Amino acid sequence: MDRASSRMTHSYTARLWRRCVLLGVLLFAAPAWAADILLTADEDGPGVQAFVQALARQRPDDSVTFSALKDLPAPAHLPASTRLILLDLPSLDWRLQDTQGPPTLVLRISRLQARQRLGDSVPPKISLLWSDPPLDRQLRLITGILPQARRIGVLYGIDSQFLLRELRQYAAPMGLEIVPQLWDNINDSRPLQSLFKNSDVLLGLDDPQLYNPKTAKNLLLSSYARQLPLVGPNAGFVKAGSLASTYSDQADWLNVLDRLLDHAPSAWPRSLYPERFKVVGNPQVARSLGIEQVDETNVAARLAEGEKRP
Repeated sequence: MDRASSRMTHSYTARLWRRCVLLGVLLFAAPAWAADILLTADEDGPGVQAFVQALARQRPDDSVTFSALKDLPAPAHLPASTRLILLDLPSLDWRLQDTQGPPTLVLRISRLQARQRLGDSVPPKISLLWSDPPLDRQLRLITGILPQARRIGVLYGIDSQFLLRELRQYAAPMGLEIVPQLWDNINDSRPLQSLFKNSDVLLGLDDPQLYNPKTAKNLLLSSYARQLPLVGPNAGFVKAGSLASTYSDQADWLNVLDRLLDHAPSAWPRSLYPERFKVVGNPQVARSLGIEQVDETNVAARLAEGEKRP
């Protein structure tokens, strides 16, 4: 090969190499894929929009949009590539009208709400993100802040009775006894009094038939009168007057969504709790019951560390 031909070959090879390097840089810098993420709810509002905007900021390479439920077609008519996020129960009822439809994440649904709508099975392409605190986490919260408590009183209704078996399974290895009490008539206080006599602490289930503004006064006054702490059923009830609860906030929900959306829908679990959570306590209630105030940050850290262990 003469010198001129050699120079041309070298120049061509160099240009080809530079182009390959540039293409590699562009491919590396670009996202592997961009998802079409659609959120929906029966009603729009500032809270919904704040959540949608927060998710969009968290996933700038994806298309994150919100459409009110009334503006959407039937689920089967949405593109199969869409990743659908439901923000309320009416949107779940809409999604359940079709067996076909895009992969769907149902945000903040309680175990009881899911059972009422789905029974014991979750339809294909649907993943449930639980809103009520995990029962084992609530029991470990009790052992962390009330180490002397061994008899865990649990009010239950017809709808929440199915949770008792799971509670017993978690309680046994912890050396705890579940003391259940059916409360099918919230105007009758006798079941409350009977349960309080035989319990060291009351664990609230996230059952709105039992724990609601109408029952709160009776429950909490009875708790104070017996000097019996109530743990749970959720962060809102702690503000009303229970001692403490675990909960997950918007940042925790955004974290779990971000993690799931990084994976193909085929890898999504059928149901899960957010891995991240916090603890909220009521200092006034602790003082009135003669109990040490809950160190929210420290207790949450100890609970989280316990969940990381095998």
